[in-house]
Amino acid sequence: MNIRKASKDDYDQIWEIFHQVIQTGDTYVFNPDTPKSDLQKHWFADYMHTYVYEENGKILGTYIIKPNQIDLGSHIANASYMVHPSGQGMGIGKALCQHSIIEAKKLGFRSMQFNLVISTNTSAVRLWQKYGFKIVGTIPNALQHQKNGLVDAYVMYREL
Repeated sequence: MNIRKASKDDYDQIWEIFHQVIQTGDTYVFNPDTPKSDLQKHWFADYMHTYVYEENGKILGTYIIKPNQIDLGSHIANASYMVHPSGQGMGIGKALCQHSIIEAKKLGFRSMQFNLVISTNTSAVRLWQKYGFKIVGTIPNALQHQKNGLVDAYVMYREL
């Protein structure tokens, strides 16, 4: 297992993860029909730090860290995580979370906030809580869940 900064050579494997994760329409706001060309702005923008979880040459997970806001709000990190469906239940999300907290500190962030944790994604909510994130707000009807209709989302926060 190796977690490292992503490179442009990882683009296709990250796209595979991104595409499969958003297809379900239950954990991210991205349209399931998002084209591959949009991955650049969603996962590789200049202001983002992109990482991958690699095992035996295959990328099984990825995450980004970026400032949650610009200028006077840029001391708070925001992060997003995706795990390849074949890697679910293998502790990859846990490893990515641990790594991201360390990296966010190294990058100089003072805290971390998740703006949209879908309430029905209970495994993610539990995982983030395990790592010290607290639900600080609820956004009613935040996601048009593909199976459950409108569902709430949480804002989660922790100091670093």
